[in-house]
Amino acid sequence: MKNLIFKIISLIFLFLISILVFLSVKGVETKRFNNQISQKIENINKDLKIELNKVNIILDPFALKIKAKTIGPEIQNNKKAIGLESIETSLSINSLIKNEFSLTDLKISTKSLEMKNLISFLRLFKNSPELYVFEKIVKNGYLIANIYLEFDENGKVKENYNVKGIIKDTKISILKKYDIKKLNLSFNIEDKNYEFSNIFLTLNEIPFSSNKISVKDFDKDFLVKGDFKSKNITINNNNFKSFFDKDSLKFNFDTLNFKSENNFSFRLNKKFKIKNLKVSSNLMLKKLVLLNEINLKSIFPKIKEKINFSDHSIKVIYEDSKLLMNGKGPVQIQNKLDELEYSIETNEDNLKLIAKLEIDDNPLFVESLNYEKNDKSKATIDLNADFIFDKELRLNSFSFKEKKNFLKIENLFLDKNYNFLSFKKANFNYTDKDKKSNNFIISKKNKNYLLKGKSFNGEFLIDSFINEDSEEKSEFFDKNIELEIKLDEVFLDNETKTKNFSGKINLKNNEMIYANLSAFFSNNEKLILTINSTNNEKVTTFFLDRGESIVKRYKFIKGFENGVLDFYSLKKNDKSISTLKIYDFKLKEVPVLTKILTLASLQGIADILSGEGIRFDEFEMNFTNEDNLMTINEIYAIGPAISILMDGYVEKNKLISLRGTLVPATTINKFIGSLPVLGKILVGKKTGEGVFGVSFKIKGPPKNLETSVNPIKTLTPRFITRTLEKIKKN
Repeated sequence: MKNLIFKIISLIFLFLISILVFLSVKGVETKRFNNQISQKIENINKDLKIELNKVNIILDPFALKIKAKTIGPEIQNNKKAIGLESIETSLSINSLIKNEFSLTDLKISTKSLEMKNLISFLRLFKNSPELYVFEKIVKNGYLIANIYLEFDENGKVKENYNVKGIIKDTKISILKKYDIKKLNLSFNIEDKNYEFSNIFLTLNEIPFSSNKISVKDFDKDFLVKGDFKSKNITINNNNFKSFFDKDSLKFNFDTLNFKSENNFSFRLNKKFKIKNLKVSSNLMLKKLVLLNEINLKSIFPKIKEKINFSDHSIKVIYEDSKLLMNGKGPVQIQNKLDELEYSIETNEDNLKLIAKLEIDDNPLFVESLNYEKNDKSKATIDLNADFIFDKELRLNSFSFKEKKNFLKIENLFLDKNYNFLSFKKANFNYTDKDKKSNNFIISKKNKNYLLKGKSFNGEFLIDSFINEDSEEKSEFFDKNIELEIKLDEVFLDNETKTKNFSGKINLKNNEMIYANLSAFFSNNEKLILTINSTNNEKVTTFFLDRGESIVKRYKFIKGFENGVLDFYSLKKNDKSISTLKIYDFKLKEVPVLTKILTLASLQGIADILSGEGIRFDEFEMNFTNEDNLMTINEIYAIGPAISILMDGYVEKNKLISLRGTLVPATTINKFIGSLPVLGKILVGKKTGEGVFGVSFKIKGPPKNLETSVNPIKTLTPRFITRTLEKIKKN
């Protein structure tokens, strides 16, 4: 009997175990819990309805719970529906026994949902501005999510909810300017914490990736932190224009190739405005090509049309509207590579730049200083500057060093148009292109400036001043500048130098309005320059005991020797009236004059001119200048061999037109000695006699002049008068 009872109990126990195993593994299907699950969904939002299939329940004997799961349910909101993969929940066995059945949690797994449809569905029961924006910018993509919810005693969702999932192949378009494509990521969303990981996307066809981006909700705004990377990105000019407005590009980009690692954080308010942005980046600039649109050929003779930066290592930090960038690497401005190191710091109002450029196997030429660097020598440029946007440029220091050559400028201020405002000190110590030593200092003295030093080569400045092809005057000085000068030596050319060069000059609106300069040659010979301006008039005088150093620079005169130069000019209302006089000089070669003499069959005098040279006692030129037109009222030169009288005009770089009279000295001497019988000298005893000289015309473009000559019998009264005046004066 005992055995029978034991067997029956064993069978019952085995049956119960089998049921438990079956319920724990296979479970059973029922519709008993459908209403409870539907009620919980409606508690989330009353507009939500759910269509459930049979619910499969599985026993969890160790946790004393029953797990309920339904496959393929569908959530509806009005006429729109979203299909789900499954819904799971857990029920306490104890609550079932007490007939206190209630769901404590829900696990919802979605199918692969279209992003746009999902956002449109969510807007039906929560039409927030954020969802409206998302619906507009999201074009396509898919989402798969697992949602875990817990409910309190009142059936409301607790704050410990969790949503996990992935987003695949999503496209977002922002303002028709930024296109995000191929967006793939994993997400994990908890109450007020959002985490995104394994992010891959392309922004305007440029690939980016991120390990992690987190968002924390502080009710008023969001704190966003994360990182992103880019590898071997190549961008051309069109790519740049897709990110920036054309007017915002200060340089015309050609090509950019780089990779970067970046960390960032910022706060985002409910209106999607960013504040407290912080970015830290390590940038490896593989290649950057800029189209050269700045004319620097006068400094870098072999400058290229494209400037290349390569293999630059750059550290970038952006915080509180301030940008700090430190970098270095090779730069190709000319034929060979140079080395550039720089630090850039910007904020809303200004930019601070510290840079060092090492120029090795490249030339460098500073025209205003007549300085030229040898290709093989090494030079270093150091720069420390502050740019105050739309106001001024402050050059804290600028230095240049090459072997023993040195230049340094301190505290130079320029306005926004790069016009001079002031500077503290400039130190020059270098040997120029003509092998002349330049050693001087310009320093601020109260409100004015003092130029003081041992030596200065003025030859290049004189050449620039008298060169017919020189450019327009610089607009560097647009305010009053007073400069006192004290120089021991000033070179006028290779052979000529002055001593004790001193005086003062005043500049206003890039024009010299006052000057009182003097210097001495050997034997107490002088150089004196004065300029005085009153109202609309400016009077200039220039006296030089050694005129050769100035006159010989003109291209059409060769072999000018000796000569005292005396110049006077009165300028009023942009028109100047001038007189130039030169005394006791000799010419060896004047191509136009030689041609006139040859055409006039005065070969002997022409031979002298091209050989030993012709001496003149005096040269006087009276002329006016207005705009680009020089009107020559009279040029008169008298000497032992010939005398010349001419007039005409010169239109700068366009046309020359001169006409005049040339008379050998023998004719003039004969004329002077025969004044009592003036008629016979002027006409001659017989027809054909008494030819005194020649008249000539010179006309044409500067490089293609045509000369014509005609013999004359009778000297003009004007020529006779001028000759008598000169002879009487002498």
